[in-house]
Amino acid sequence: MTDKTRATSIPELHARLGQAFGAPEHGEPYRPRPTDVIISPFGKCGTTWLQQTFHTLRTRGDMDFDDISRVVPWIETSRRLGLDLNAEQRAEPRGFKSHMAWDEVPKGARYIVSVRDPRDAVVSLHRFMEGWFLEPGAVEVDEFAQQNFMRGPAKRYWHHLISWWEQRDNPDVLLLAYEHMLKHPEAAIRRVAGFCGIALDDELLELTLHHTSLEFMLAHKDRFDDFLMRGLSERVAGIPPGSDSAKVREGRAGSHRNVLGAAVLEEMDGIWQQEVTSRYGFVTYDEMIATLEP
Repeated sequence: MTDKTRATSIPELHARLGQAFGAPEHGEPYRPRPTDVIISPFGKCGTTWLQQTFHTLRTRGDMDFDDISRVVPWIETSRRLGLDLNAEQRAEPRGFKSHMAWDEVPKGARYIVSVRDPRDAVVSLHRFMEGWFLEPGAVEVDEFAQQNFMRGPAKRYWHHLISWWEQRDNPDVLLLAYEHMLKHPEAAIRRVAGFCGIALDDELLELTLHHTSLEFMLAHKDRFDDFLMRGLSERVAGIPPGSDSAKVREGRAGSHRNVLGAAVLEEMDGIWQQEVTSRYGFVTYDEMIATLEP
């Protein structure tokens, strides 16, 4: 028997997340190198996919890891997990994961960021939390969207998007769209390889296409399920063992259709108009990322 339980409400979810992702343990702060690559999308916007793309390219297909974030460490959690951010890695360049906005991320490295339709991002985030931090069925997706994405900590989506959009012409930033990565995977791989200074031959291109395919990542989903953070959440946040923390699920765009209610979509559209249209004139997300078309 165990008294560990998952959250059944948004306030309880926030409390559990705070316990798991709290202040880092003592340790040396990360010291960026000019050749380091920090992959820093907002959560559920292509981070794991880019980690796998990057690691495959620099190692020619290494899969000898239990968690992708052991070989491409997550900056915000690594010291809490006892990982040395300043250590050498299996191959050059060194790579790191983050979810930080431009104004927060350590400077002095290079950065790859993918953006994603916020309506799809919130649906993916809800599915990710269910079965790990959230008891399945306890919080419906519309409530999750309203209380945890548009008004809670995840409302930072728009701040994150705008901060990186402002850096789209920075030569040390590669800004991609998740939707374009789906439609044009070869072009995305070529852009990542070129940005990282990794020579891309035909064999490596085919290998990377295979290792980053939905079929391959689903077949190896235990490498992409936040194994390290799941263990920490069980130790410090009262999460029961055996959680479903899989990150690789559908790999498609438009997952919000027939999922989010009309009121949620209207409110999200209002936030978009206030945060993005008022600044840049883009009426929709699709209009915005059309300017990033490969």
